[in-house]
Amino acid sequence: MMEGCRHQYSRLLMAVLILFLALVFPSSSSPATRRFQFNVRWKKVTRLCHTKQLLTVNGKYPGPTIAVHEGDNVEIKVTNLIATNTTIHWHGIRQMRTGWADGPAYITQCPIRGGQSYTYKFSVEDHRGTLLWHAHYSWQRMSVHGAFIIYPRMPYPFKPPFQDEVPIILGEWWNKDADEVEREMMMTGDGPENSQAYTINGMPGPLYPCSDKDTFIQNVVPGKTYLLRIINTALTAELFFAIANHTLTVVEIDGLYTKPFTTTAIMIAPGQTTTVLLTADQVPNSSAVFAMAATTYVTSIFPFDNSTTMAFLGYKPFKTLKLETLNRLSRLLSVQNLPHIRDSAFATEFSGKLRSLASAQYPCNVPKTIDKRVVTTVSLNLQDCPANQICKGYHGKRFFASMNNQSFTRPLQSILESHYKNITTRVFSSDFPEKPTASFDFTGVDPVTSNMNTQFGTKLLVVPYGISLEIVLQGTSFLSVDNHPIHFHGHNFFIVGRGIGNFDVNKDPKKYNLVDPPERNTVGVPAGGWAAIRFKADNPGVWFVHCHLEEHTSWGLAMALVVQNGANPSQCLLPPPADLPSC
Repeated sequence: MMEGCRHQYSRLLMAVLILFLALVFPSSSSPATRRFQFNVRWKKVTRLCHTKQLLTVNGKYPGPTIAVHEGDNVEIKVTNLIATNTTIHWHGIRQMRTGWADGPAYITQCPIRGGQSYTYKFSVEDHRGTLLWHAHYSWQRMSVHGAFIIYPRMPYPFKPPFQDEVPIILGEWWNKDADEVEREMMMTGDGPENSQAYTINGMPGPLYPCSDKDTFIQNVVPGKTYLLRIINTALTAELFFAIANHTLTVVEIDGLYTKPFTTTAIMIAPGQTTTVLLTADQVPNSSAVFAMAATTYVTSIFPFDNSTTMAFLGYKPFKTLKLETLNRLSRLLSVQNLPHIRDSAFATEFSGKLRSLASAQYPCNVPKTIDKRVVTTVSLNLQDCPANQICKGYHGKRFFASMNNQSFTRPLQSILESHYKNITTRVFSSDFPEKPTASFDFTGVDPVTSNMNTQFGTKLLVVPYGISLEIVLQGTSFLSVDNHPIHFHGHNFFIVGRGIGNFDVNKDPKKYNLVDPPERNTVGVPAGGWAAIRFKADNPGVWFVHCHLEEHTSWGLAMALVVQNGANPSQCLLPPPADLPSC
């Protein structure tokens, strides 16, 4: 099929001629090309009384915001100024036929080596809203991340108009280098060291040591409304976020409009974005500030960072506060509407309120029927310790993770490039199991006495172009139930159903929402439960599917989806760019 597509490109001479004429006689409606330069380099940064070399883009932490308009062509030249490899992923950009620009190392490209550059080129046609970008090599995204904002062609479908827009980037901070945290975890077989702090726009806030000056403050005008673009870039934590005494109106998730609803707080998983309206309609006290805060949402028994990051909302006229005043306020002010760390009821209720806008202008194109259903477990695993090694995981074993008992191993070559060139290899195969290899009580098994060994490899799920695909993500109780945020590259999808316990193919599909299910690119599989998603596989290429809790991806909770080329040239993967990095 790939060879046939290449032959069909020879038939496009007329299209090339038309393109030439369009360049000679340009139309005012031609899409603009927005160009950016990203330099990946180290910068000395201090947080929590600890100074270290932090990996950044252009010396900024968080990194620079990319702001473009719907329909633009985007070119981002990434120059790697460090000795280590790197790649960048444009999270939520579907990369229609441009999988070479997607970014995950060894899935769609070989990494950018030290001293080399690669220009990511793609279109943001039919994209709008709040997305993000981040490194997609090892754990570099701890500090290499930023907002990706796409302004829509049409007016926003929600009211009222807003005074300003504010990115709120939630993250984590380790005093160690993030890659070192991953190396130690993989070497010992244990879980990762907990982060030392959560952050709001790179700032831990006054509840942490030495952090009064590292506190984010957002000024607002009383009575005005603001658009908050909330992004979770944390590596290991789903987070609750709230602003004291204020309600938030959710209007968009993962760059897709929703039916608006009000809430006192949000739950947001790593890789997800939530855009809300905030009206400064409260009467402040003499300090003229309200606290905003984020803390972890915990669903497992594993150790976690049990701390809270705090920032401030300052009502104008607002005077800059002295450090000792900030410290005092952090002790006096609280965010009582911030849910408790184990408030699963709130998280479930919040997720249940999310609905696609489903308007005439923004229809909900959920597949009503499907051509294929794939059921896959998403599991944590406990692997027997190899002979002559010391493993520090539970019971002297090693932690791993899997989908349908396949722990994904990244090859040291680009899967997409091999697919495009029809290179056969023993490194990966096209036989990812489309249902669990064994049927059992997935969410009711004894969490530690069962055989939890997994198999390792690089098995791909291959589907024809254009099919309507349903994937059921089934959680398990191996080790511990957990809420897995599963991110799909290359496609958005509709969350048509979710539930607690085991998915029942005879009963649960009858309860699906096929009218206005939420559309996303990252779905939280409920702890001890399942989520069913549907989408049309209309983007040819190789697409990474993985848990956005970074330790789970490192342990192998991932797979790769291959969408074959269609019959027409417009349904085929484009040729690779000339500067594509080599392995």
